Amino acid sequence: EVQLQASGGGLVQPGGSLRLSCAASGFAFGMYPMSWFREFPGNERDWISTINPDSSAIYEEAMKGRFTISRDNAKSTVYLEMKALEPEDTAVYYCAMSLARGKGTQVTVSS
Repeated sequence: EVQLQASGGGLVQPGGSLRLSCAASGFAFGMYPMSWFREFPGNERDWISTINPDSSAIYEEAMKGRFTISRDNAKSTVYLEMKALEPEDTAVYYCAMSLARGKGTQVTVSS
């Protein structure tokens, strides 16, 4: 069974940073591209970034520079470093691959 579990969310002040993790199991992690998305109330969703098995990555244009995706194939984990966070970044963040999406982690940016 494919399982993806995001963690690392929380409450952060505007301008702050967070590092999200997504632990994967149930598939050959090192062979699959992994992505991060975020979902807002009302189910609007943004794609953030995708990282390939070789760690090459692509980003949604608006996310470049503030968000950095990375992965550790030995740990079956994908990460999302976020900086200069804004209240508009408040959302549930989750990772996904072609077979499944994971449970998300809430990120709230507020003073």
